[in-house]
Amino acid sequence: MKLDRKKIISIFVLFLFSGSIISMAASIFMKPKPEETEGTIVVLETSLGDIEVELDAEKAPVTVENFLAYVNTGWYDGLCFHRVMYGFVVQGGGFEPDGTYKNTMEPIILESNNGLTNLNGTIAMARTSEPNSATSQFYINIANNTRMLDYINEDNPGYAVFGKIVSGMDVVMDIARVETGLHEVYYEDFDYTGTVEDWPVDDILIIRAYLKE
Repeated sequence: MKLDRKKIISIFVLFLFSGSIISMAASIFMKPKPEETEGTIVVLETSLGDIEVELDAEKAPVTVENFLAYVNTGWYDGLCFHRVMYGFVVQGGGFEPDGTYKNTMEPIILESNNGLTNLNGTIAMARTSEPNSATSQFYINIANNTRMLDYINEDNPGYAVFGKIVSGMDVVMDIARVETGLHEVYYEDFDYTGTVEDWPVDDILIIRAYLKE
């Protein structure tokens, strides 16, 4: 089955493109107990060094549980940072290094109006134009992007921040400075191949993502 080409192209020009191609019904996860995830740190072991992320389950319970579900199953291992825009964000968690999109779990509700903001050094979920469409892809702010990415109102819902970088921001900035260009991507479910921008010329891998003890 082939997806309508015009619909596919429109998705690629979204402000923050996400791997989730179809807007699906929101899936609400069970809210984790704050004491179980409070102060939880996830390590993103990348090909340029380690990044430690402290999650905020109190303010973003659904988003944190979703992220941990991917981490705990080893889902991110071997994927790459596929979108790097110096002075804006670095984004990953959706594509194999060869450009193949990795199919995800169901999308989650948007928790952008949670009091957390898109400040430099925070981590948030990428999504499509549909608010409740975030799945696995995340981005790390490398600037104060509050005016562009924060919740304003229901018509401008923004993007959900769910944690912050507590170690390895130098690694994030090393990622941000790499050379980027065009790259071909492939969505197997829709037998669709397209081209995207801002893809690192040399692969930047998430070797492993795991909980820090």
